[in-house]
Amino acid sequence: MAVPVRRVSKTRRDKRRSSVWKMNAPELVKCPQCGEYKRPHRVCQECGYYNGKQIIAKD
Repeated sequence: MAVPVRRVSKTRRDKRRSSVWKMNAPELVKCPQCGEYKRPHRVCQECGYYNGKQIIAKD
């Protein structure tokens, strides 16, 4: 069985593990009805429209 010749330093180990805990910001798109930013493929919380149809009645 293969054994590492040299010990892996703490810096090298931590660099390898660093990308595991990164969080991604949610993607945002402009609503075609009101122009507010919203999550893609979801009903706009400002105007209540999705795919050109009013889903939620807003004032």
